[in-house]
Amino acid sequence: MKKIILCLSLISGNQHGHAQSKAVSETTQRTIFITGGSFNKDFLHYIIALTKKPQPKICFLPTAAGDNPYAINFWYELCLDMPVQPSVQRVFISASPEQKSFEEHLLSMDAIVVGGGNTLNMIAIWRAQGIDTVLRKAYEKGIVLAGGSAGSLCWFKNGLSDSRPKTLTIVECLGFINASHCPHYHSEENRRPLYLKSVEKGEIPAGYACDDEAGMLFVNGKLSKVVTMDKNNNVYFVSLKDGKIEEQKLTAELIK
Repeated sequence: MKKIILCLSLISGNQHGHAQSKAVSETTQRTIFITGGSFNKDFLHYIIALTKKPQPKICFLPTAAGDNPYAINFWYELCLDMPVQPSVQRVFISASPEQKSFEEHLLSMDAIVVGGGNTLNMIAIWRAQGIDTVLRKAYEKGIVLAGGSAGSLCWFKNGLSDSRPKTLTIVECLGFINASHCPHYHSEENRRPLYLKSVEKGEIPAGYACDDEAGMLFVNGKLSKVVTMDKNNNVYFVSLKDGKIEEQKLTAELIK
């Protein structure tokens, strides 16, 4: 379909360039896959399948963990014996002529996986470095975006995070998915009551709460599928109905 559109544009002349660009964009599938916290080989297998490539190039962003070497080592260990070409994009760097730009590196990937840590700091660094804009380009290009914990929250409009001292607070994020989000829903006791309260008070919009070993697939901004590692990990849609908070458990597909 894309080839047909491009050929028609070349025949018709440059005046149709804008229409061609829009038509091609509309055929691109924008994909985000997130988990509530945990990240393992089963979830990585799922992301590999989403790329539809035999050996996809997948980049890990450990920004939320301050480019922690342990997180980076875990990523490479996770990729061992997997059909994947792994790489890492560090942000705590010193300029070097040999380095690719953030845009050159990230936009050459088939998928980008964001790790856990401090969401607030990560978003601030991304905006300072222009990585938020690069990730938007990756999303529009059809590169699969993924992550868990901070790496799940970052794609939503906003949600609850432990990025500040003392208590969970609301953090504004990238907004690729127009809803709020709460990771670690069942594993941290303060998460659920604060998330329900925040939605009920209108502090954040309706959204998705996700247990650590459950996940969600979004296609073109809409929830397409819910998955889980076991029956004890779930995803919920939290909203207001007739002025009252409603927590709807969503049907999940077992992938382990």
